[in-house]
Amino acid sequence: MTLKAVLFDFNGVIVNDEPIHEKIIDRLMLDENLQLKRGEFREVCLGKSDCACITALLERRGRFLTETYLERLLQRKAQAYKAQIDTLEKLPIYPGLAEFIDKIRVAGLKMAVVSGAMRSEIELVLHRAGLAANFEFIVAGDDLTASKPAPDGYLLAVELFNQKYPDFNLQPIECLALEDTFAGIEAAKKAGIQVAGVTHTYPFHMIQRQANWTVDYFADLELDRVAQVCSIAPTESAAEKT
Repeated sequence: MTLKAVLFDFNGVIVNDEPIHEKIIDRLMLDENLQLKRGEFREVCLGKSDCACITALLERRGRFLTETYLERLLQRKAQAYKAQIDTLEKLPIYPGLAEFIDKIRVAGLKMAVVSGAMRSEIELVLHRAGLAANFEFIVAGDDLTASKPAPDGYLLAVELFNQKYPDFNLQPIECLALEDTFAGIEAAKKAGIQVAGVTHTYPFHMIQRQANWTVDYFADLELDRVAQVCSIAPTESAAEKT
């Protein structure tokens, strides 16, 4: 086996927008006459889908969520996100991302986004940043009933690649996931996918305990070494800084 595809998380990997999400969720809660506790967004929501985040926060407060109620909250959140992004002169795309994507393309690897974020939010940022054309498809929170750390999104990505390219015969071990949270790392590993953890959200020593590779910057990730591990020792952990 060899490395064939790189799967990107979105929030915290492509775009540094977690502070925006926290501000919007805080406002959403206040509009419901509720209030976030200090550190609660980070505890409950990081790495999770919008649906899982809002559901968990309201259930903690004894709120019963009908499907209609939840959908209304998700739409309000998506609208607030778009309004906030529209005010930004420059998107907070992580440094070195474009160069890293170029390196992946030169290596002949395919790319996709696997995220719990709403599709509208992902597409908005990718198109505005001029990155959308690099990705074969997006697996978004809208497509799934289970949030990370469930492996559903990553398993669906592998399935979609094989549907799009019938001769590709992609296996999970032939993918590399880029993640910044523990929930995302767990999701990828449950799917049988090796993970490069980027230290955008948690410090190096914490991510290193979970991911197969840990890097501070995209430029630090050596795809040749990842490919070598995929082909020689697909079941072994390589938790080290590259």
